[in-house]
Amino acid sequence: MSDLQKKDRPDRLSVQPVVVDGVLVVTVHGEIDNDVKDVLSEALMSEGGARPPRIVADLSGVTFMDSSGINVFIAAQRRVSGAQGWLRIAGAQESVMRLLHLVGIDEIIPCHPTVEQALNA
Repeated sequence: MSDLQKKDRPDRLSVQPVVVDGVLVVTVHGEIDNDVKDVLSEALMSEGGARPPRIVADLSGVTFMDSSGINVFIAAQRRVSGAQGWLRIAGAQESVMRLLHLVGIDEIIPCHPTVEQALNA
């Protein structure tokens, strides 16, 4: 699939969703903040059930994330849980992982070192 990018700030974030064995793997590169949160949200939570309820968010290419990203992941977790699915985070860099741990997201959304480990958990 092609990159989904914020038109006014294309260098800030790219999101590449692909389905692997029935699991949506969303590979994210760049910075996640209020300006681009809708791009991430769209990739994780498209309307109409077009996305599988099992999602791995590959954050290995994310260099910065603020509370906007946290809110997107909480909303996605709630949505997939309601559909008997799950959300897992993979490959978060140290600075992003520190934020996830600080706000307790790692307690409600499993975090794994790699996409492969997240897919096989």
